[in-house]
Formats: sequence, C-alpha cells, structure tokens
Amino acid sequence: MTRAPSPPPELNGFTYLRPLGTGGFADVFLYEQQLPKREVAVKVLLADRLSAGAAEEFTNEANVMALLSTHPAIVTIYQAGVAADGRPYLVMEYCPKPNLQIRTRKEPFSAAEALRVGVQVSGAVETAHRAGVLHRDIKPANILVTAYNRPALTDFGIASTTGASGAADEAEGMSIPWSPPESFAETPTTGVRTDVYALGATVFTLLSGRSPFERKGERNTSVDLIERIERMAVPSLERADVPASLQATLARAMAKRPEDRYPSAVAFARALQKVQIELSHSVTPIDIVDDHPAHEDEQDDDDGLTRVREIRSINPDTHSATRPSATTERKRPSAPAPAGPRFEHPAAAEALDETQRRAPGVAASGDPDEATLLRRPTVVAPAPSAASARLPAAAPGAVEPAPDLAHERTRRGMPWWGWVAAALGVAAVVMGIVFAGSFAGTLSPTPQATASSDPDPKDPIAGVVPPVTDVVGTRDGDEVVFTWKNPAPEDGDVYLWYEMSLDGPDKTQTTEETSAAVKSGPSDRTCIEVLIKRADGRSSPEPTRGCVN
Repeated sequence: MTRAPSPPPELNGFTYLRPLGTGGFADVFLYEQQLPKREVAVKVLLADRLSAGAAEEFTNEANVMALLSTHPAIVTIYQAGVAADGRPYLVMEYCPKPNLQIRTRKEPFSAAEALRVGVQVSGAVETAHRAGVLHRDIKPANILVTAYNRPALTDFGIASTTGASGAADEAEGMSIPWSPPESFAETPTTGVRTDVYALGATVFTLLSGRSPFERKGERNTSVDLIERIERMAVPSLERADVPASLQATLARAMAKRPEDRYPSAVAFARALQKVQIELSHSVTPIDIVDDHPAHEDEQDDDDGLTRVREIRSINPDTHSATRPSATTERKRPSAPAPAGPRFEHPAAAEALDETQRRAPGVAASGDPDEATLLRRPTVVAPAPSAASARLPAAAPGAVEPAPDLAHERTRRGMPWWGWVAAALGVAAVVMGIVFAGSFAGTLSPTPQATASSDPDPKDPIAGVVPPVTDVVGTRDGDEVVFTWKNPAPEDGDVYLWYEMSLDGPDKTQTTEETSAAVKSGPSDRTCIEVLIKRADGRSSPEPTRGCVN
C-alpha cells in the first residue's frame, strides 16, 4: 500500500504546488521557482532517513547528477541544499510526462521508439561510465520523459564508482526484475556489464510491456524472478516488428556471464543502431560526454553517429574517468591533456576492436556483427619538390605553360644540340595540348546530355516507410475528426494512431482508413499522432502530429 507523502518543506524562493511521487528513501514534490520562474521537481530525503549514511548517499547523488546532468538524456539538477527542518533536498528538472514504466504498463512501445530510447539512454550510461560512475539501478521507472519527449535517466542514489571492489553491499537497492545473475551471488558484484544487462532488460521491457522474466498468470515473487534470471534463457518477444537481430542483441546484452555481454554501453548502442539500419529507420545518434578529449596524435575516426562532447571533470572518487574510444568525434583541446594516472575502462581494448571495420584479410574482433564503423582512408599528398615550390600557383582551370627548357639548359652550359631537342620538346607539348583540347571537345556533349537526362537524385535507402502527411482535424461539437494522406500507399497498409495529452500518448489504435474520430470538449486542444505500418511489419520512423484548438 502506498504511503502518504511527507509534509513538503518550506524552501526560500520556491512555492509548493503538489506531490509528484513517494519512495522508500525520499519524496518528490512539484514546486514553482520564483527566479527564474519555472516548475521544478524537488526530491526531499525522508525525516526517518536522516542518518549519516543516508545523508552521505543523498549528497553523493547530488554530486553525481551535477557531474552528469549536462547530458541530454540525464535529468538536470539545478541546486541542492538543506531545508529549515533539516532535510536535504535536490532541485531538479521537472519532467511532466509519465515515466517509461507507466507507459509500458499501458501498452508496449513500437520497435522504432524502443530502439530510439535504447540508443539515447545507452549514451547517457556510457557518459556515466567514462566519468567513473556506475548507475546500478537502470529500469523503466528511472527513465523520465521531458516536455520535448526525450528520455531522461534519473535516480543515481545508489550509484558507485567503476572501481568498486564488489563488496557484499554492491547489490543493495538494485531492482530485482532488471538485475543480472551476479547481483544474487553469494558475493554480489557489479561493473560496467552489470549496467549493460540492465539496459538490455529495460529495452526488452519497453517492447514486451513487462520485465523480461515476469510471466502472465503465474507467480512472480522475488524468489521466482531470481530463479528465472539465474537459469532461464531470455524469452522470445514474439512480435512481427521485432527482427531476429534485435532479439539476438537483447539476448547478448542479458547473457548470464558478464564476459558474454557487450563490453560497454556504447557497444550495445551501436548494436541497436545496426537494427535501425536493418529496419530502414532513422539512425539515432549516440550522445557521449567525455572529460578526456583526444590527444593531438590520435586519429579521428567518427562515423557521424557518435557525438562526443567535453565536460569539466568532477571526480566522485580517487579514480579518474575512463579513456574515450578512438573511434568517436572529440573536441580538440588547445593543449595536450596533463599527464597523470587515469582509470582504464574495463575491456576498453575489446570495445575498440568491436567498433572498427578493417580491410579484408585483417583480423577484427571475434564477433563480426560488432564491426559497425568504417575507417576513413588517409589521403597522403605528395611532397612538393624544391623546383615546384619556386613556381607561382596557377589560376583555377588554367593550363600550366611548358617550362622554358632552352633557357634552363643554356644557363647550365647546355651544348648547341640541346637547342634542337628543347625546341622539339616544346613543339610536342604544344601539339599535345591542342590535340587534347580538340579531343575533349568531341567528348563533352555526351556526359552533359547524360546528366541532364536524369536531374532528380534517387533515394539511396530502399524500403523506407514514409510518414503520413496533411494530418488535419475538424471539430464537430464534442468530437474531432482527423484525416491524413498516405504519400506512397501499398497493399496491406494500416495506420497506428493515438491521442496526445499532457500525460503523454494514449492507447494506440489501428485503422485501415485515413481518418479517426476523437472525443473532446469544445474548449480543449486535441492532438493525435499517426504513422504507417506495412504488411511486413515496417513502419514510419517517426509519427506525424495534427492538432485542433
């Protein structure tokens, strides 16, 4: 039974509005900040938790979130303090939409949205790992949704450093349904691949509507779940829009042995990107914030899908952040990074192997599916000779004149017969230029005619399902009728649509018609989002929204 929230504290510069949620460690309230004026979420430690250990844990959460909250998929923290009644509090970004656990209980996510969220949150987790922090409680309920419909990871209350020793309290506070088998061992352990498991379990939950080892109509106590987590294979999702490659990706992320999982969160994110490419979806970039930019001698090897930014390092422990991958884009520093001890990311070398594609015949990692990045060729320009360095540069498109061989030979004491050879050489060059110009003139009409015959570029990505267009609503009393157009209809097309509200999307409905009716009050703003679903399970990468005031 859910308990009543604790009394909200009086905070200078903030006006209390209403409670947002309760937990075993703290309560969360909605306040209005006076300057700047905005709604904020305030997390307040419970009065009966005011022990030294709990206060230290709360302070640790504030410091960790301050370190990481510049990431677009991590909840932003604005300030922290102690209220007049002695309770510590955090002032955070207010995310008005339901968290992902609430959404999945209503209806599972589409494959497109689950992949997008999985890539974005994996980037946030990779950022935490590079800063030396393990989250240790990744689950749908800890992923909020911002006003701009972006996921935002929160609740770093039990986070630890990546250099933790694996003591018996390592599993304390972790949520059983999304925890790996090593969390329930006689001596629990955690690490980077523990968070990778939780990421895979979270994406599985988004697709299935329940935690991976939860069974409908059966007993799902903690003991039952732990036994299944330790012994059962990852269940099949059995969805037409979930390809075998995505099922295999989740199975590897949730492997029983940590060494069989993806070595890092970014490796898991890239595996999800490969599924997006396979399904012809838009590929979601991986955002990573790293406080160790590349040295000048490191070669940039970015594929355009991993964006790495630099942050100021606030080290929560004695360990420094992990080294960035050599395959991602970095902000170049004005001076080399200072020398000193740095924490080595676990399996960093393995992650590097698994994110590079090498030329044929060169051995890569043991798993060919991990070769997701193509190394760019290095263009080596020939070094200019001393003679060419003395010559002025020719104007663009100009024909460079032949060198004055006679003058050069005479200056060096050239004999009389050299004049004859020089004259013949100059004549040959002139004749060659004239002949080449005439020959090029005879060929030029052909490519011009070819280019003009096909002026429109072709779509390089075959099979992409286009979004619907012209979503228009017409109000009739308490009902709004929306219509839309399918720009490229095919046999078997259906339309998935749902009403949007301040609480997020309503239940998804299916129709074969290009119209839908929604009940609405005469003064309400009514919005829906629509996408196309093909007979083979493919769907539009993003829905199209239409609104009526």
